[in-house]
Amino acid sequence: MHFLSLSLQRASAIHLAAYGNFSAPKAQEVVVARGAWLELLRPDDQTGKLTGVHSQHTFGVVRSLLPFRLTGGTKDYLVVGGDSGRISILEFDAEKNRFKVVHQETFG
Repeated sequence: MHFLSLSLQRASAIHLAAYGNFSAPKAQEVVVARGAWLELLRPDDQTGKLTGVHSQHTFGVVRSLLPFRLTGGTKDYLVVGGDSGRISILEFDAEKNRFKVVHQETFG
């Protein structure tokens, strides 16, 4: 028998944020961490407000969040550190509309 614990409500407080071009070059987006959720936000040109493009559950609490770009690249990647001690490098796939794992390392 296996047990799975999921919250009924998502966390509403943003505790980490990263700015970059995640879905396309010159896209100007913000990725925020809300507990165990990563959310990609993009500013709306007409209203000036941030609109949600995508949100994804991480099945762990996000402890650190940093953007980085490879030399000569036009898109940014996301480095995510979790409560399990694992560091993951994520890339946003605009065709599938989700974050995909490029690389993972476990420490500890």
